[in-house]
Amino acid sequence: MDNTKPLGFTTTLVHSDHQKSIEHASILRPVHHSVTFGYATSREVAEVFQGKKPGFRYARQGNPSVLALEEKINQMEGGLSTICFASGMAAIGVIPQTLLRAGDHVVSSSFLFGNTNSIWHTIGHQGMEVSLVDATDVKNVEAALKPNTRIVYVETIANPRTQVADLKRIGDLCKARGILFAVDNTMTTPYLFRPKSVGAGLSINSLTKSINGHGNAMGGAITDTGLFDWTTFPNIFENIKRNNPERMWGAAQIRVRGLRDYGAALSPETASRISSGAETLSLRMDRTCASAMGVAKMLEADSRVKSVYYPGLSSHPQHKLANELFKNYGSMFSFELQDNIDYYDYIDRLKLPVYASNLGDTRTLVIPVAQTIYAEIGQEARAKVGIAENLIRVSIGIEDTEDLLEDFRQALKV
Repeated sequence: MDNTKPLGFTTTLVHSDHQKSIEHASILRPVHHSVTFGYATSREVAEVFQGKKPGFRYARQGNPSVLALEEKINQMEGGLSTICFASGMAAIGVIPQTLLRAGDHVVSSSFLFGNTNSIWHTIGHQGMEVSLVDATDVKNVEAALKPNTRIVYVETIANPRTQVADLKRIGDLCKARGILFAVDNTMTTPYLFRPKSVGAGLSINSLTKSINGHGNAMGGAITDTGLFDWTTFPNIFENIKRNNPERMWGAAQIRVRGLRDYGAALSPETASRISSGAETLSLRMDRTCASAMGVAKMLEADSRVKSVYYPGLSSHPQHKLANELFKNYGSMFSFELQDNIDYYDYIDRLKLPVYASNLGDTRTLVIPVAQTIYAEIGQEARAKVGIAENLIRVSIGIEDTEDLLEDFRQALKV
């Protein structure tokens, strides 16, 4: 094998565990259940706690099984350091709690997962300011910037209406202004897109979704890409500066002030399950993206369907932008039926999908958006972000494409 040529995405994932020796010649990394870790001398345990010597302190901050997953996600993202959490929302939530202070300002895309929007609403009551803008055009982001703007936050493809953020131009803007650019990469995954390629300092992934891919484990991750200069960030604590190299300040503060202090630790059993699921990410994404394109095209061509929202369609407002950015367009789309068709009845006529709210599962999942994940915010707020009352969200699974096409087609026959 030519060692000068980098290995492919899936080859790297499958063999990542073997970059270090594994006990007893095991093929898979064992699950380490220990919560605490003992050392030979008191001096040694003190050196580990002070960061002078590598080692584990307490499972809330790290565990060998979780570390193996962090290293795998880090390879996928091409990052400097990755920190894993018990859920994707835990990962998102620690960003403002660990990196922002009262008086700071965030510019965020207005096209967000509902719970992320809820977090911005919460920190608005904690002395921080959030400006929500249409991030499909960098001009809107630039117009919202203030002298105290610390973070610009976007999703690659918005859930559920699939708006695509102007990622490259926003990244260039943040670099020019010295602002931390944070990108939620959940809908694309590191297989379809690396936020590092557009200058993001932080990449966030819900591991629950496509990376795990089997609907049986929950987790989240923040990857420091290594691109942001943390010496310019005013909110780094002195003990972090004192105990860590400059490039590691951001990751260290998130791990200490976020993972350790808030306690949203990923369990070793869950980390192992996600790590195994991640090995087939590219195979699953190739299949689900192809099926999503096929079903989206079929629905768009049917007169009983009012609108289909999928970046792979030429009718999508950001189709050209998605072509420039992503390897493929993802496994999720949403659509609206004509007003004379009851969307509840249509969903109930589908035979293959499960009526559930997760994304990136091996099974196709379908929900009415306004009445489930967007029910809390009310109709007026939904209208502001383009969520129609009859919007249906679909997360395509790995079923045979022809079976999915036939099922979505037959449900239209009323």
